[in-house]
Amino acid sequence: MSQSALPPRARLMLILPSALPPQDAVALAAAGDVAAAVIRPAEKAPSAAQLRALAQPLQQRDCAVLVEDKPELVAAAGLDGAHADDAALLAKVLKQLKPDGIVGAGGLFTRHAAMEAGESGADYVLFGALAGGDDFARTRALVEWWSPLFEVPCAAVATSLPEVEALANAGADFIVLGEGLLRGADGVAAVRAAQAAIDTAKVTAGTPGDEIAGPDDAP
Repeated sequence: MSQSALPPRARLMLILPSALPPQDAVALAAAGDVAAAVIRPAEKAPSAAQLRALAQPLQQRDCAVLVEDKPELVAAAGLDGAHADDAALLAKVLKQLKPDGIVGAGGLFTRHAAMEAGESGADYVLFGALAGGDDFARTRALVEWWSPLFEVPCAAVATSLPEVEALANAGADFIVLGEGLLRGADGVAAVRAAQAAIDTAKVTAGTPGDEIAGPDDAP
């Protein structure tokens, strides 16, 4: 594949806890090319005011802010959309937020589930678990299969810097940095290192029509 035919480099997405101080969120977003952040509510759902305070400084940096599985908070908090990490919830979120809001689809661990989500009207599909702990080989295989075949962007969760590089090479549109990478004083350094890995990656995903090995469609 020629250099001119390579797809655009991946951008970063961040998984942020709803209790994170806004200034910490801004520091993370400023450390790389961050397209979006997904806020994960704590066990007790955050208030709209709390979400708004966290979201606004990120949005001022042109970073879209979504909340996980709480579409009812989007309008009240001035968010850009919601991420549905469950196929059963996706239809509800799409009905509530489209056409104006961004809707992401997660909880996708087979090709069949991913295609259904992509056809439903989701703005992106996400491979891997937001909480981490998923089979990374499966996540990468899904990215390699999806990226050359479908127009809907794909995101994938990385829990380590080697995984960031692997997903960038596989052709992911967005690389999602898990909370484990961002937690603590080294979070900003982790974002910078992830951005450096993306900037030096050589995308090797195939062109449409290639047969790329990936997981089967078993539920």
